[in-house]
Amino acid sequence: MTEPLLVERDGAVATVVLNRPDSLNSLDTALKVALRDTLGELEQDRSVRAVVLTGAGRAFCVGQDLREHVATLDTGTNDPLGTVRAHYNPIAARLAGMPKPVIAAVRGTAAGAGASLALLADFRIGGPKTTFLMAFANVGLAGDTGVSWSLPRLVGHAKAVELLMLAEPVSATEAQRLGLLTRLVDDDELVLSTAQELAARLATGPTVAYGAIKRQLSVGDAGTLSEALAAEAQAQAICGATADHRNATAAFVAKEKPVFEGR
Repeated sequence: MTEPLLVERDGAVATVVLNRPDSLNSLDTALKVALRDTLGELEQDRSVRAVVLTGAGRAFCVGQDLREHVATLDTGTNDPLGTVRAHYNPIAARLAGMPKPVIAAVRGTAAGAGASLALLADFRIGGPKTTFLMAFANVGLAGDTGVSWSLPRLVGHAKAVELLMLAEPVSATEAQRLGLLTRLVDDDELVLSTAQELAARLATGPTVAYGAIKRQLSVGDAGTLSEALAAEAQAQAICGATADHRNATAAFVAKEKPVFEGR
C-alpha cells in the first residue's frame, strides 16, 4: 500500500510530501492523521531546522477528500465535520507554531484546506500553473484549517471576505500580487527545488531566533502594543541565552562570518 505521506531528509531540511497524486492529494483520514502526527514529530526533532511542504504530482492539494466526506454524511452522523477538531485544527496549530521555518512548494492547485495549509507556511513558492481557490463556500461551508486567521493577515479583511465568499480561482500572478505567494518562479518544475534551496539557506540560520520571530509576530499581528512589547521581551530573553547569539556577536566583533548551530 502506498504511503499517503512521505518525508525526505536532506541534511537539516525535511521535505514533507502529500502523496495521493491520483486524487490531487485530497485529504482523506489516513493522510490527515499522518500529516498531523508527522508535524508533531518534526516539531520535536532538533536535527530538523527547516521544513518544506509539497504535494506529489500535478497539484499541491485540493482539500478535503469529498468522496470520503460524502460517505461520512451518508452515515447520518450528528458531527459530520468532526474532522475539523480531530485533524484540521491540530494540523493548523502545528504548522503555524512550528518553531522553525516552513516553506510551501505550491505546484498546481491549492484549494480549500489545501490552500489553508499553504497559507500557514512562512514562505510560499509557486510557478505559472499555481492556483489558489478558497473553495469552502462552493460546497456550503465556512473556512477551516486556520484560513480565517492566515488569510486576512496576508491580504487584509476585505479581500479575505471576497476570496472566501466568491470562491473564485486566484492565478499565480495575482497570488503573488496579493501576497499569497512569496516568490513566483518561471517554471513549475523549479518550484520544489527553489523551495528546498530556500529551506537549506534557512536551515543554516539562527533556528531559535526564527522560532521566536514567528511567535512574536503571532502576538504583534493582532495584539496590543503592550502585548507585543511583552512578547518581544520574552523572545529576546530566550534568544539572548543561546549559543548562536553569543557566537554570532563575537564573530561580528571579530569581523568574521557567523556560524549558526540552531541552539
